[in-house]
Amino acid sequence: MSRAAEETNRRMLRARDTMDRAYAQPLDVPALARIAHVSPAHFARTFRATFGETPHRYLQRRRVERAMFLLRETDRSITDICFEVGFGSPGTFSRTFRDVVGRSPREYRNQAVALDVPTCFTMAWMRPGA
Repeated sequence: MSRAAEETNRRMLRARDTMDRAYAQPLDVPALARIAHVSPAHFARTFRATFGETPHRYLQRRRVERAMFLLRETDRSITDICFEVGFGSPGTFSRTFRDVVGRSPREYRNQAVALDVPTCFTMAWMRPGA
């Protein structure tokens, strides 16, 4: 792998790590591009080529993954969870959740059963498709 490819991967990983840490914060492509030290258009193209999905879709999936955990493990309201994970409205949250998981947050909560297995296995089994 060339030095330029390594540097590009390092920059994309830096932006993705920021998304993983600050998923609940308002993050947009220009802000992430600044973190990666590239232009917004180049960032969007390169991120998709590197990780197989757009930055926006990756961030949505991370937020939904966190929401899935909170729906399984807490009795907090769906609206509270929606805002905690970074969505701006319950409607957007519900629509995105259904797109990623295949059912509504309420249906997911009602069908989810807390398993007595290590968290790493639960995360692998419950991870939504990309």
